Amino acid sequence: MSTEANFPNPADAGLDELSEGQPLDDRVNNRSQRPTSQAFKDFMSSGWAAESDELPAQSEVAPYAAARRRELSERFKGLRLVIPAGPLKVRSNDTDYRFRPHSGFAHLTGLGLDHEPDAVLVLEPVEEGTGDDGGHHTATLYFRPLAGTDSEEFYSNARYGAFWIGSRLNLEQVSALVGLRTRDLSEAETAITANVGDPQFGGVQVRLLRKVDEMIDALVDTVRYNTAQDPDNVDLSALDALDDEVSEALSELRLIKDDWEITQMREAVAATVNGFTDVVKALPRAISHPRGERVVEGAFFARAREEGNELGYDTIAAAGNNATVLHWIRNNGAVQAGDLLLLDAGVEAESLYTADVTRTLPVNGTFTEVQRRVYQAVLDAADAGFAAAKPGNKFRDVHAAAVRVLAERLQDWGLLPVPLEEALSEEGQQHRRWMPHGTSHHLGLDVHDCAQARRELYLDGVIEEGMVFTIEPGLYFKKEDLTVPEEYRGIGVRIEDDVLITADGPVNLSDALPRNPDDVEAWMAGIHAS
Repeated sequence: MSTEANFPNPADAGLDELSEGQPLDDRVNNRSQRPTSQAFKDFMSSGWAAESDELPAQSEVAPYAAARRRELSERFKGLRLVIPAGPLKVRSNDTDYRFRPHSGFAHLTGLGLDHEPDAVLVLEPVEEGTGDDGGHHTATLYFRPLAGTDSEEFYSNARYGAFWIGSRLNLEQVSALVGLRTRDLSEAETAITANVGDPQFGGVQVRLLRKVDEMIDALVDTVRYNTAQDPDNVDLSALDALDDEVSEALSELRLIKDDWEITQMREAVAATVNGFTDVVKALPRAISHPRGERVVEGAFFARAREEGNELGYDTIAAAGNNATVLHWIRNNGAVQAGDLLLLDAGVEAESLYTADVTRTLPVNGTFTEVQRRVYQAVLDAADAGFAAAKPGNKFRDVHAAAVRVLAERLQDWGLLPVPLEEALSEEGQQHRRWMPHGTSHHLGLDVHDCAQARRELYLDGVIEEGMVFTIEPGLYFKKEDLTVPEEYRGIGVRIEDDVLITADGPVNLSDALPRNPDDVEAWMAGIHAS
C-alpha cells in the first residue's frame, strides 16, 4: 500500500519532459526552483545534530484508550479490525488542510492534532484471553515516520519532510506515548490483507471503518474479491453493511464518557467561555465595521487557536435577522446596536474534544421588552429540558419538555393557529414553525457525537451517568414571517449549554456564562467597564 505523496520537482526531469507532454500533476511545480545538484544534496545530508531518541512519558489518556480498545474487542471477536486515521486532504491545489484524524481513530489511540496522517490502527484477532489486557485482539499502530536528515525527503517532500512541516515523534516514541505497538506504514498492507478469506478454511475476515481513507477502502475491497470462493458473485454492498457495524460500535462506545474525556470537555468549555468574553469585548469594533459578524467570528477564532486546537465547528455569529437562520456561517452581516447577536461557538481542545455553546446577547448590552420576552421563553424551555435530563429518563424527554414550554408561550402570545394540545400532537406540530430543530445532541470528539449509534441507544435511549449532551431550545421569528406580529419579526434566540449527567442529575458545564437576562446584561456591562 503506497502512501507516497511527494510533490515532484520539475528540475529532476529532463528538459524534454518540460514541454507539451508534461503531466498535469507535475505542472504545479513549474514555479519551483529547488536545487538538484549533487553538491547540494551532499551538503544537505551533513552537519545536522543527532535526532533525539528520548522516550516520552506515557500519556494520561493511554490507559483509557486501551480500555476502549478492549471494549471494542469484545464486540468483534475473531475479526480483524482496520481503523484508519485518514489522509491529508487538499484545500487548494498543492495546499492541504490542517490534518485532523477521524474521531474513531482518535478515541481508540488517544492521538490528536496532526501526528498521524495516513496512519492505520489494526486490531488482530488472537486466541481468547491472549490479546491485549486479556482481550481477543492485539493492537498495532502503523504510521509513516519522518525520514532522517540523511534522506532527500527531509528537505524535498513538502507533505512529509521535517524541513517543511516540523519534526514528529518516531515509532519508538509514539509507542511509549500511547502504549501501543507501532510499525512502519509500509507494513500495513500486509497486516491488513494477510490470510484474508473464509474462516472455515483458516482465513480471517476484515471489518473496516469505511469512508475514511479511500486507498484502504479499495485495498480491502480488492482482497475480499480476490480471496472470495466465488469472485463473480461477491456482494460488496453486503460486506459494506457489515463494515457499518464498526462505525456503529465506535459511536456507541462514546455515548458514555470516561473521566479523562470529561476533563477534556471541561477544558474545551472553559476555553469557549473565554472566547465569549473576547467577543463581548470586541462588540464596539464589530458595531463600527460593515461586516461586524466577521469581527465577532475572528475574536472567537483567535481564542480557539490560542487555547485549543481549532474551532469545533464553524462559528455562527448571527446578528439581527441572521439569527433566525439556524446555521448562519457566512458571518458577513452588520452588527447593529439594538439587535440581538446569536453566537453559537465551541473551542476544540488539543485532544479534539469540543464544546458547543450558544448565547444570545443584546448588542448594546440591554434587551428590549420584546427581546426579553422571547429570551425568557427560551430560557424557561431550557430549564424544563434540564429538569428532564436525569438518569432513567429517555433522551427524547428532554426535547419534549422544552418544546412544550415553547408551545405554551406561543399560545400565550396568540401565535398558535390551533389549540395547544393539537399543536403538541404528532399530527399537529404547528409550534415547530418557530423551532424546527432538535433540543439536544451528544457531544464529545464530534460536535454531533455518536451520530452512528442505533436509535434505541440514542433518541430512544435511557439517559445514563457519564453522558454529555447539549440542551439548546430556540425561537426564530424571521422578518419575512407574516404569521407573527411585526414586533417579533427579525428576532432569533437560542440558549445552549453543555450538560454532564451525574448520578444526582445534570451538571451545566457551561454555567460560567450567564443565562438569566439580568445576569447577561450585568456581565456585559462589567466587561465593557473593565
